Amino acid sequence: MTKRLNSKHKVDRRLKVNLWGRPKSPFNSRAYPPGQHGQSKSAKPSDYGIQLQAKQKLKSYYGNINERQFRNIYKKAIMKKGDSAENLIGLLERRLDAVVYRAKLSTTIFAARQLINHGHVHVNGKKVNISSYQLKEEETIEVREKSKKLALIDIALANKEREVPEYLQLDEKNKKIKFVRIPKFDEVPYPVTMEPNLVIEYYSR
Repeated sequence: MTKRLNSKHKVDRRLKVNLWGRPKSPFNSRAYPPGQHGQSKSAKPSDYGIQLQAKQKLKSYYGNINERQFRNIYKKAIMKKGDSAENLIGLLERRLDAVVYRAKLSTTIFAARQLINHGHVHVNGKKVNISSYQLKEEETIEVREKSKKLALIDIALANKEREVPEYLQLDEKNKKIKFVRIPKFDEVPYPVTMEPNLVIEYYSR
């Protein structure tokens, strides 16, 4: 188990939000940061602090992407035409692990990454074991034939906590997804407020 995976339960309390909207989030019962000073009053955050937290929330939500990789996504976002914040969200939602999670083939983004890394997922009929793979519109993602009976996938699909967004088409019977289009920021079903514009500001300082 990686350090990032092992510490995911602490993220909600550190960021002071129920980041993934989970009923069993520790933040639901202890809505303050961890540690001996967690319940003490803190000073009003600076503009830098607000931007930093916006970055940490977005980065953590997508499975705690490492800093170098996240900065590279930001660089791609500002190089593309159009609104940089929208571009940033588009690039994050095109990640294979994000799509597998959104389509409810896994209960968490971390479980989605594990499915992909272990070779259970095919894109356009070919095995792809890179979680950060950037999907193109109209591409199809499918659980490989030998893995379609995995109990963890059936459990995830039966979960009623989340709905599959409109920019994905899920064939639940065949465990196949079609990535219809790159979503706009306001179409992405985040359970907490995300501020990608502040993330852009953070990196452009």
